[in-house]
Parts: sequence; C-alpha cells; structure tokens
Amino acid sequence: MSMQPILFTLLPTLFAAFAVVFTPLAKADREPVLKQIDVPHHYYYREMYLPQLTSGPSSLAWSPDGEWLLYSMAGALWKQRPGSNLAIQLTSGPGYDYQPDWGANGLIVFTRYHGDAMELQLLDPETGDIRAITSGGDVHLEPRWSPSADRIAWVSTQGSGRFHLFVGALAGDTGSEVIEGHQLVAERRTEPSRYYYSAFDHELSPSWSPDGTQLLYVANPGVVWGTGDIYRRPADGSGKPVLVRSEETTWKARPDWSPDGNRVIYSSYLGRQWHQLWITTAAGGGDPFPLTYGDHDVTSARWSPDGKRIAFVSNRGYDTRIWLQEFVGGKRTPLDVGERQYLADTGSLRLSVVDAAGIGVAARVAVVGSDGRSYAPANARLHGDDGFDRDQMAEEIHYFHVQGEPVRLALPPGEAGITVWRGLEYAVSRSRITVPAGKSMNHEVRLEPLDLPADFARWQSGDAHAHMNYAGTYRNTPNHLVQQAAAEDLDVVFNLIVNKEQRIPDVSHFSPDPDPASRPDVLLMHSQEYHTSFWGHLGLLNLQSHLLIPDYSAYANTGAASVYPDNATIARLAHEQSALVGYVHPYDAAPDPAAATPLSHALPLDVALGLVDYIEVVGFSNHRETASVWHRLLNCGFRPVAAAGTDAMANYASLRGPVGLTRVYVDMGGGYDASEQAPQARLDAWVEGLRAGRTMATNGPLLGFTLDGQGPGGEIALPAGGGTLAYNGFMRSIVGVDHLEVIVSGEVAKRIRTRDGGRAADLAGEIPVQESGWVLLRAWNDEASPDVLDIYPYATTNPVYVTVGGEAPRSPADAAYFLAWADRVRAAADAHADYNTAQEKDIVLGHIAAARERFEACR
Repeated sequence: MSMQPILFTLLPTLFAAFAVVFTPLAKADREPVLKQIDVPHHYYYREMYLPQLTSGPSSLAWSPDGEWLLYSMAGALWKQRPGSNLAIQLTSGPGYDYQPDWGANGLIVFTRYHGDAMELQLLDPETGDIRAITSGGDVHLEPRWSPSADRIAWVSTQGSGRFHLFVGALAGDTGSEVIEGHQLVAERRTEPSRYYYSAFDHELSPSWSPDGTQLLYVANPGVVWGTGDIYRRPADGSGKPVLVRSEETTWKARPDWSPDGNRVIYSSYLGRQWHQLWITTAAGGGDPFPLTYGDHDVTSARWSPDGKRIAFVSNRGYDTRIWLQEFVGGKRTPLDVGERQYLADTGSLRLSVVDAAGIGVAARVAVVGSDGRSYAPANARLHGDDGFDRDQMAEEIHYFHVQGEPVRLALPPGEAGITVWRGLEYAVSRSRITVPAGKSMNHEVRLEPLDLPADFARWQSGDAHAHMNYAGTYRNTPNHLVQQAAAEDLDVVFNLIVNKEQRIPDVSHFSPDPDPASRPDVLLMHSQEYHTSFWGHLGLLNLQSHLLIPDYSAYANTGAASVYPDNATIARLAHEQSALVGYVHPYDAAPDPAAATPLSHALPLDVALGLVDYIEVVGFSNHRETASVWHRLLNCGFRPVAAAGTDAMANYASLRGPVGLTRVYVDMGGGYDASEQAPQARLDAWVEGLRAGRTMATNGPLLGFTLDGQGPGGEIALPAGGGTLAYNGFMRSIVGVDHLEVIVSGEVAKRIRTRDGGRAADLAGEIPVQESGWVLLRAWNDEASPDVLDIYPYATTNPVYVTVGGEAPRSPADAAYFLAWADRVRAAADAHADYNTAQEKDIVLGHIAAARERFEACR
C-alpha cells in the first residue's frame, strides 16, 4: 500500500484566514473536525487521542544522544536541553505540528494538522527543511522511528477511516522521499456492542523493541469499554500478538518500551481518577506497579536513551508541562520554558478587555495571526471548537479566557484579528491590528452591552450541565471553573459529577452546599449526571445528601449490566433529596416510535409519571427536534420546564462549547439583588425559579415574554369558549435571528418582524385562545453562526399555561405518539437479558405500564 507525497496548497488569503474571527458569512453545516475519521463520539477521541493545540507541551521525544528534549508546544516543534530554560523553535507552520520523534539518522518525523488532514512530515533539524511523506487527506498519528531509523511505525486512518497500525520505509530520492507502508493488522469487526468506540478493532500508540524486531501497541479485540489492552507482536506482522497487559485504557496509555528491553511504562487510571505512570514487564503476565502518584494526569512518557530518566507531560499545574523523573530515586524536575528563541522576529501585543466604563472584565478571546494560526498568551489554556464549516473558515476557532487583567501575546508581524465575547448580554467585538516586528504594542477592546430592558437584571443565567473534569487535557479546579463561567458572564454553573468508564473524576468535590470558590458574580454547585444509554441521561441538581451510586446502569459486560435501576427509580431517590430531575441532551432527531430499532429513551415515560422537573430543550442536541418532543408533552398536559446545559467538558482542550454556551435564564423575582444575598440564598432562589418554570433557555437570543401580564410558568384561566389574550415581549441577540415566533400549543401563531439586522425586536399584540393549552416565544436560525459555537442559534421561553373552561389539555395524536413510544420501550425492556432478579424486571415493566395509563388519559 503506497502513500504518495503531498502537495501543500498555498496559505489561505489573509481574508480567508480572518473569516473565523471577523466575517459571519452565510453558514452551511457545522462538521466535526477531521470528519473523515469513522469512529463514534468524535469529541472523545479528538480530545483524548488526537493532538491538541495547547500553550504548554503536548507530546515529546528524546534526541538519539539524550542531550535534547524535542516537544510540541503552541502548535510548533521546539527543542530544549534538560537543565536549560531556553526553548528553540524548529517549525512554525503552516498549520500545527505535533508528536515528533527523532531518529538515529538525525531526521525528525512528526504530524502536521493543516487544512482538513493530518499528514506525516520529515524535518532536518540542521537545515530546517521540511517535506511531507504522506498525502491523500487521511489522519496519520504517533509516528515512531525504528531504532536503526530504517522504518517508521505509525497510526493511520487510510483506507477505512479508523485507527490502524502501519509500518513502512522511506522511498525515493533524498529530499523528496515518501513513505511506503502496509497495515500491520487486518481490520476485524468485533462481536460485543461498543457505545463509545467503533465496532471495528483498532490499534494505537506503537513503540519499538530495542532490537527493532517487535512493536508494542494498544488494541481492543473483543473489548467493550475502553481503548483496549497492551500487546506486542513482530514488526513484520507475522505471528500472533502477545498480551502484555490487560486492563481498561482510554486513549492515553501510550506504552513505551524500555531501552533494556525488559520493561514497559504506560499511563493508567487503575483504581484512581487520574492517569499515572505504571511499569510492567515486556514479556507479559507481570504485575504492574505505579511509578508516579497524585490527583493529576501523567501521560506521554518516554524513556531516555540510557534508561535512567523518564520524561512525561503532566497537567498538575495550570497548563501542561514537561517533567523529568529519575527512574532510580524518583527525583523529579520540571523542564522550565523561560526564554524562547523564535525562528523569525515576533511582535508583542498587550491586550486589554474592558467594559463600557473602561473597567477590565473577564471575557473569551480568539486571536488569529498574520499567518492564519491561532495564538494565546504563554500561560493561557487554549480551547478549540469541536466543529465548523470548512466552506467558511480554514480551521476551527481556538480561544482563551481573560480575567479582567491585561495579557501579553507573541505574534508574527503583520495584520492580526481579534474577536472577543462576553456571554450573551454584550455585543461581540471584532478588531484588526497591525503587529510590528520586534516591537511591543497595546490594544484595548471595549465591550458594549446589549440594549436590554431594565428589569432583565433580575434574570440570572445558569448552565445546568457542565463537567469540571472529564478525562481531558487539563486539570480543572473549582476556582478555574468559576473563572471560565465569569468570562462567559454566567451567574450559576452546575458541575455534574459523572463517570468516564471506571472513573468519576470529580467525585471528591461533591457537597450539597455551594462550592467555597463561589463569588458574588458566579455560583458553583456540584451535582450529578446519571449515565445510562438505555434510558437516557439524567441531571440531578441540588442533591441535599449524597451522590447516587452506582452512577450508571445498563453497562454491558459489567456488574451494572441490568437496566435496573431505571431512571424512574433514580428520579424518585433524587426527589427524596429535594433535587431537581431533568433529562439532558435528549435528541439529535425526533424519535420515531415506528422505527425498526428499539426506542428506549424513557423521557416521556418519566414525564408522565411526574418525575421530570426540566428538560434541556437547548443543549448538546438538535434543539428544534428536542423541542418538538417537549411540545407534544405540553400538549398532553404535562409541564416539564425548559432548561439548558452545554454538557461542556470544561477541562478539554477541544472544548465542546465553552461553559455557558447554552444557558437557562431564571426570573429571580422583583427586587432581587445578587450582591445582597449569601450563596445559599441565591442558590435557593434560582432553584425555586427553575422549579416554578420562570425560565428562558438559549444559546444566543435573549427573550422576554408575557401573556396577559403572566410571564413564563404563569397560568391563565379563561371561561368556556376561550378569549383573546394580549402578549408583549422583546428579543435582543448577539447574532441575527431568522425566525421570531409566538407559538400556541405547538403551532406558529405570530411571526414577528425584527430590526437591526435581526438582532432586536419589540413585540405587542393579541392572540385568540379557544382551547386549553400553552403559549411561548421562540427564536431560531435555519443555519449556524460563527459567533454561536453550536449547530444553530435557538432560544425559547417556558410556556404560559392557559386553561379554558377548566378542561385539561388533550391531544389524541400526541397521546398516540407516546403510547407507541411506550410500547417500543416495553418491548426493549422486556427483551433485555441482563436483569439480576425477576423483581428488577417487574419494577421496570410496572413503571412503563403506569406511564402508559397516563398517556391513555390524554386521548
């Protein structure tokens, strides 16, 4: 299987490079970064396996003589002597460079992310010459030279879109080589069902034996959870693989074979919440022992050529950092990056973000240099969007947060672009600057608030679904999560403690009280997400006693394989603690009860049982499709409240939306003043406002709506025959809105004209209501906008409920929809083979039967 040399296209024009920052063009569809990878849950493998743009180091290697450490930092390659603080830049794009390995032939092989692929490159560190050795638009990762530098082992998606191990040698004339390789292991589909991983086996993270005859790697034949076990096999692909170590891994094990050939070092979270380094035997069958300890991650370990030291990347501090540890004795020293020797002259930017009064404020910032690359301060945590439209921009948006103080960035000379966001109540700011070579400059960004009604101040925003730590690149803390929320102008954030396979990373932070890191402008609460793909995921807000353990059910091939406890059981246990229970990120597409596959998402059943307080109508899902199910439930007389949550993995470098991207605003009532209330009183007021339905859920547009003087969650009684009701409201938005509509019982009753490019509207009018139902205001766009890092802008108020003649709402068509749904769920639950007892099955089927009776009453 031959791989031809790549021909790079020219750098995008300056305008195209700035499109991500400056020009909100008409949007087609957001696509996952590197969409050619055919593996489910792209946000997991992207964060935990693909290299990420970080200000600190992300991967490393030793020089063959052990005198230098080679590493990726800020998307470029650098070298540095241990004991020195001088970092010397070796590459500067185009694109972003990662995962270097330094061969005995003096050449460096690495992965370059540029355009829509990751291709392997060769660097001659003496001349600076760089040339591509793969092409074709695939994803090539983790290249490793053989000890004699006559071959390279790497991971590629070529041919299948899935991660497989390749081995090859360079061919062609010096200076124009390509790599000719073959896939080491034939593709194999495994029988057990996998939720987070492809049905096809994969191979990851190759490492050569010291004699160059064998390869060590991670593979998952027959494995249900995790990325697999550690194997070794002949490098020519002959023979059968030998199991070295069997345990659950998640993308970051990255084993490295010791120079003496006897030992293997790898990263593991066995029995812990964080990755640490472990040592086992290369022969296989040995019992491993830990080499490092701590509540942080230690990954990407590499033995020094003499086997006396181990270098690794750790997130124990604010950002990622390289450490060196002596194998005997354990002395640990950081590789301090002090002075930086750049390949070319740079300019220095001192950036300040202030409000309309000139006072420094926290905000989210994206900076694109004259070379089209993203930049950040040296100590900032960079985050990348998880999707974008390639017709509109060359790459995804990368951004960082500032906290009201000036920050300094090194930038290439020339024109740069700056975009600044501060939540949804400030206009997005865009500016262009010209960076001088070898000089410093100052730039101030002044943010302007939207023209909101004065009484909007009593509406407090909250993200009901964030994860402080979730197996990501960074180690997050309550203080830092609060800073992230402050930069997004978010008032309340719920950290939902949840498992990632065996781990529950934030389990030690649980408390029924607001976190001590809370401040007057940001309230932090630790709550819970209950995981089960069979029934759907639950948010459990404001638990007053303890987390519900186990944190999941219906996990095949584990002791939690039974679908009991079902969500109804968990919801009742949560309500015993006075918690709010909600369904999170419900639907990418509205479910079809007549579909061939079993429909086993229990949201409507638990709503019918009175166990669901809220639904993330705006969240990590298709908002319109989720809302269509919510509207049907409202038509049947049920009243789950509209809420929102980002499902942000806040310690990810490839963050799936910043904290507060989707948020629910709660009306705290007249006379509310956050500065005069203690954290617990603020929390109580916010939770009770959510429970009462005084909400508006959004990822962009801000809405206000009253019907006959009643706001969201309010009730109106009309006599038999109904009447005409007056409505009033407004819309303000950071982006233009295509549709602004008054909805009556699921149907568009009024379409509202907007102004200021779709960014504002004030509305007043009347609507007739003849039957019991509900009324709300909704705003949405047909397509996405670069200023809202979501599939499209969307907002909805919770309804005002209208009762006509004392009759309950009825909708035979919607009742029939949910009855068919209940029958499909019952069939799936009845057929499930992993109940532990007959009593468990009886409880589950009893809940479904009770919910079905309530939908029958809606006919």
